[in-house]
Amino acid sequence: MMSRRSYILLLLGITLAGVPAPAAGSTAVAQQAEQQAADTVEVAAEVAAITLPDIVVTAVLSPTAVSETIRPSAVFSDETLQRQLAGTLAQTVESVPGVTVTSMGPGTSQPVIRGLSGDRILVLEDGQRVGDVLSSGPDHASALAPSSARRIDVIRGPSAILYGSNALGGVINVIREEVPQAVPDRATGFTSLQGQGATRGIGGSSQVTFGVTENIPLRVEVSKREGGDLRTPIGRLIGTQTDVRSVAAGTSWVDDWGYAGGSFRYFANDYGIPGGFVGGHTNAVRTEQERAAGRFRSVIRPEGGFEAIELDAGYTWYRHHEREPPDILGAQYDREIVSGEARARHAGWGPFASGAVGARVSWEDFGFGGALYTPNSRRRTQAAYVLEQIQLDPVTVEAGLRYDRVELEPDQEDASSDIGHIRARSFDAVSGSLGALLPVTGQFTLGASVGRAFRTPDVHELYSEGPHLAANSYDVGNPSLGTETGLGIDVFGRVTGQRLSAEATWFRNTIAGYIFPQATGELSRVRLPIYQFVGEDAVLTGFESQLEWSVPAGLRLEAAASYVRGTIRASDEPLPFMPPLQGRLAIGYSPVNWFVEAETRMAASQERTGRFEEPTDGYAILGLSGGVRFSFAGRPHVITLHLDNIGNTEYRRHLSRVKEIMPEAGRSLSVTYRVVY
Repeated sequence: MMSRRSYILLLLGITLAGVPAPAAGSTAVAQQAEQQAADTVEVAAEVAAITLPDIVVTAVLSPTAVSETIRPSAVFSDETLQRQLAGTLAQTVESVPGVTVTSMGPGTSQPVIRGLSGDRILVLEDGQRVGDVLSSGPDHASALAPSSARRIDVIRGPSAILYGSNALGGVINVIREEVPQAVPDRATGFTSLQGQGATRGIGGSSQVTFGVTENIPLRVEVSKREGGDLRTPIGRLIGTQTDVRSVAAGTSWVDDWGYAGGSFRYFANDYGIPGGFVGGHTNAVRTEQERAAGRFRSVIRPEGGFEAIELDAGYTWYRHHEREPPDILGAQYDREIVSGEARARHAGWGPFASGAVGARVSWEDFGFGGALYTPNSRRRTQAAYVLEQIQLDPVTVEAGLRYDRVELEPDQEDASSDIGHIRARSFDAVSGSLGALLPVTGQFTLGASVGRAFRTPDVHELYSEGPHLAANSYDVGNPSLGTETGLGIDVFGRVTGQRLSAEATWFRNTIAGYIFPQATGELSRVRLPIYQFVGEDAVLTGFESQLEWSVPAGLRLEAAASYVRGTIRASDEPLPFMPPLQGRLAIGYSPVNWFVEAETRMAASQERTGRFEEPTDGYAILGLSGGVRFSFAGRPHVITLHLDNIGNTEYRRHLSRVKEIMPEAGRSLSVTYRVVY
């Protein structure tokens, strides 16, 4: 990841004059003038770029520089976020080593981290679970838009101690600070506009925070994005239009003891899933998403032994309709979540440099309709955890322990179901982690971590039986599935210098009871391919590496590569839907007022495929970006242009679910404008 840069333009020849106290009489006045002249100091300043460290706030006890985290991390903020901003969250963060994208069109991109996807990647919004059904099918989109984010944190590897289930592969946190933590002296915020050529899309977002009184801030946000069919080198991917809208507001009471407040967000998304699959629907499917979420958050700073007490409570209502032509309800997902969490953080306590103890509870209702046969169900979760950091100079050690209990209950039990005994299930899981950082020299650090994480099977994997037309599948659940238990090991070396930064990570994730939809090679009575959810022991091993080198003149070189190999242990067969070896190479020039960058994104062929999975060829895609920074009316403005797939190359991602009928986007020009006030 390239560093966040803050550019400060200083005036040349600033004169600083020291003026002593006034004296009485002409002699005193003359002495004052002589003293003033003698104290005059002239400072010649030059234009300079100041590099500030990226700060991670996700999966850590307190805000921490990326170079000091025990888990491999990346941060998107400020100009970096603008240059990488795309229509979906997954596309925005895919430049991170180890991260790739699976999709069924431009509106449905889902993130994959180290070969793990779906319910194993936890997507958060200001630290809260989003509450959509992203993990229940490859045709489902995330119910959040990245355009109004202040920053995005990406954590790779198990992060179960603070977050519990669903963090087996990593965490992505979209941070907006919807509940304001402070009262600004004046109105602050930003407005951004974006156009995208591959979909003829246009969108924008605006956010402002201002003080109503000296103790009450108010934050208001609105965003909108529309896009047409995806254009590829061989034609349009018909039926993939998108229409995303979002509004939000939040306020709080801010005082010396901390703050307490609430927020509300409404999100809607209408997007298309392409048709034309063999054995599937002929025409495109329209999907309608709606999400309303309310939140209460308070941070109390007591004078006792705890540094802060954090209280969080939330309610989320979500509805998802998939409509088959002409207007048939093919599938319906409803979800309601009520959750609460309390966390107490402390600073130095004896041998502990910092730490936290917390508890979380949640109640969820799942509803299904249309052609889905999944029974309506309820899920209850209780959890407690402790995480501590110990400073043993020069080694920093972090250790954590967590206990979770998850209870799933379908509306109706059925002992004679075709898929097995549909019944209530309960799961107990203990997670643990241990990590260490060792500074070898002033610029070189070694790190290692081991973590035991878990994931409970979701309602869809346990109880589903029926066609999922938009995903071109007939899903068969398994009500006897057990808990996934993963043991993840990370070892890395990190160089952090003024001109050179680099990181190389080796990881191994051994997962007992890894759940995935296994293609059976058979077709259902409605001519859809049958996928049976199974649990197999699996191991995923790979590496990630990245390097950034810069020179004072503004020239910068970036390189990144990643690879993961997934295997079913019992049969030694490849796990399906594993990304191939991939990499990125970029060279850029960035003086103060403008920047330009050329990049190549590469992927090797993937011939190590799962059962009934087709291989894909490798590719190399060229891109060019540039932009200008300027000040107008006392406000900083940035305009960025990005030309992707310059050669209009026809290529297919291995994880694309529509690669058989259409390649990825062709040549496309994107334009982004942003003003900060």
